[in-house]
Amino acid sequence: MTTGRNLQGPFADPIRKHLETARRQISQGQLKQAALTLNQAQRILPGDARLFMLAALMAEKSGNKAGAFDAMRRCVNVAPNWGPGLLEMALLQARHNQFADAVQTAEKVAALEPNNLQVLAGVIDIAHRAGAMEMAVTHLRRGLALVPNDMELRRLLARDLSALGQHEEALALWNGLVAENPSNRYALEGRLDALMTAGLTTSAQAQADADALVALQPDNPTYAYWQQLTQGQTPAQQPVELSRELFDGMADTYDMHMVGQLGYRLPKLVAEKIIQRHPDKQINVLDLGCGTGLLGVYLGRLNGYLIGVDVATKMVEQAARHQVYDRFHTVNLHDALQATPDSLYHVLTALDVFIYAGDLTNALPNAQRILLPGGVLYFSCEIAPEDGPDLVLQASGRYAHKRSHVEALCAQAGFEIEVEELVLRREAGEPVQGLLITAHKPAAADSHPAA
Repeated sequence: MTTGRNLQGPFADPIRKHLETARRQISQGQLKQAALTLNQAQRILPGDARLFMLAALMAEKSGNKAGAFDAMRRCVNVAPNWGPGLLEMALLQARHNQFADAVQTAEKVAALEPNNLQVLAGVIDIAHRAGAMEMAVTHLRRGLALVPNDMELRRLLARDLSALGQHEEALALWNGLVAENPSNRYALEGRLDALMTAGLTTSAQAQADADALVALQPDNPTYAYWQQLTQGQTPAQQPVELSRELFDGMADTYDMHMVGQLGYRLPKLVAEKIIQRHPDKQINVLDLGCGTGLLGVYLGRLNGYLIGVDVATKMVEQAARHQVYDRFHTVNLHDALQATPDSLYHVLTALDVFIYAGDLTNALPNAQRILLPGGVLYFSCEIAPEDGPDLVLQASGRYAHKRSHVEALCAQAGFEIEVEELVLRREAGEPVQGLLITAHKPAAADSHPAA
């Protein structure tokens, strides 16, 4: 096997320039040119592991998943202990949600090259993609042993420790980062998030950090939202900017995480209800908070149209891959409802959306207005205690709604409703209790809605 790494002298690696050119061509999407470049390199140095590695990247770029894995397996077979090849294999596995294999491969690379910072960065990235926080913490600590006081490693470690509930150590790290640069908004954001995660949202330190962030950026809606939280207020909804950042960050792994790991089944359940009610699929559907398009996957193509709405561009990109939606609008739920004309849809859905969109007061009348007579709105909420406020912002950052309040608002909006209490998903191994509301708009006796 040849990898070119152990050769010496100016002419020791006869295909290095070809490999550099091919990698650049692949990154720019010039796949035909890259194939020609790799063929030239193959004639000079046949069987080099790097050729298979780049062929895998090229196949993945072209959408050929099977070809990418085949080429990476050939790379690893040729050079079973070559760190860069194993790392690319682990990253490929992670990008395609093969997390168990990715973690195993990444740990092998880390053991082979314990002092390689590039390998370390890749291993940490894979751990985060896989949701393996304890693995990430282990390698972040190893990184800090190699590069003491590295700001980015400390920031990532503090964030992961918070996620694992190790609040004291996380806050100690954030305190150090803020002390080094009191006006660094990323350090202030991190400490404030850690305080809120630790249940210290209204503490004096959290209020001070929120005030400092607002002073730095007075027009930042997320900072204003956090300031309200630290003052003990319940904002009506989460800022669009905060929701967009959250969901753009999880778009690539959302389906695997929510369905595979957390048991999220609302889109499947609601799609079955819709098809049972409209077996001919002669309907127009507005999917509010469509995310990665799970509802569309279960509905399939309609004989009307299916419109998706979501604030997160990367989530919409995932949904578009299913090729069942007719078009998308990248706006928030409240703006979408407000801007939609009357009597347009047979079905509206808002699944796991009001846990971020919050207040139902204006949303329900608007939903009733844009439904055709006899139309149905399906939406879900997490359950708030009946002896507390109508709208509760939980430690998770998600809203919960009191059932009696939801029922009252539906009645005021003119809906006839059915309410199911069910488990929405699991979180930290525990069930998240919620409501699925089927809200019917009364049919007009003289109405004949078109399909």
